[in-house]
Amino acid sequence: MRHRWIIVFITSIVVFVPMMLASPQGQQEQGQRGQGQRAAAPAKPTPHWPDGRVNLGSQLGDKGLWIGGIVTLTVPNGGQIPYQPWARAVVDYRRQNEFEPHTRCKPSGGPRQFLTPYGVEFVDMPEMKRIYIFDVGGPHTYRIIYMDGRPHPKDLVPSYYGHNVGHWEGETLVVDSVGYNEKFWVDRGRAPHTEQLHMVERFTRTDFNNLKYQVTIDDPGAYTAPWTGEFPIRWVAEDEMFEYICQDNNFAPELMIGAEKEINRRSQIVP
Repeated sequence: MRHRWIIVFITSIVVFVPMMLASPQGQQEQGQRGQGQRAAAPAKPTPHWPDGRVNLGSQLGDKGLWIGGIVTLTVPNGGQIPYQPWARAVVDYRRQNEFEPHTRCKPSGGPRQFLTPYGVEFVDMPEMKRIYIFDVGGPHTYRIIYMDGRPHPKDLVPSYYGHNVGHWEGETLVVDSVGYNEKFWVDRGRAPHTEQLHMVERFTRTDFNNLKYQVTIDDPGAYTAPWTGEFPIRWVAEDEMFEYICQDNNFAPELMIGAEKEINRRSQIVP
């Protein structure tokens, strides 16, 4: 008999607890507990180096990477990208066919660098007056930002990452870049560009976990006016760089041929 009462008691608990949580009072208590848990772990403040500069990487003894995710450049205040007619046609073609060079293990300059799988890492080397941005996924390459005040060379050979010079404006790293080739997409939104591309990027670490990325694109070869886009980048603690061979880890074969059955390899034009 005693065993029956035990069974009845346990059954009552199983039934009563979900009912209590489903009631308005139970939901309110549960919500208060959730709010308390969220409030208990606010983001740490923006880290700085001893000389006052913002630390865009990890602190001593910690590790982590920046992840941009699968996003595109958003024009603030609902603005529109001022495409030239041919550039608009290229965007439409790319949206239909998805021939992105990144899926064929090509480096991605500008905004697209921060939207690669597995994130990026900033390495600040003040003794060399340089900041490096390392990719984890994709071609596993890096970009150099010169912080010594040098100008852009006049005889640049166009490249994937261009020539980058940077300086600090308060808490924001400002990077001015020219000298890009046309062999990559500016972002996941398929925006085209030409070798006339001039970019000014702004990196602002608003707190420990968040980085605001903003870029102004000035390319008279593809757009009718300069325009600005932005997206957030999130800090992922405990992640770190690892060996990655793009050709052995390509899980997007459909993005290599798009809507076609094959690629015409006679063409030198990047889709």
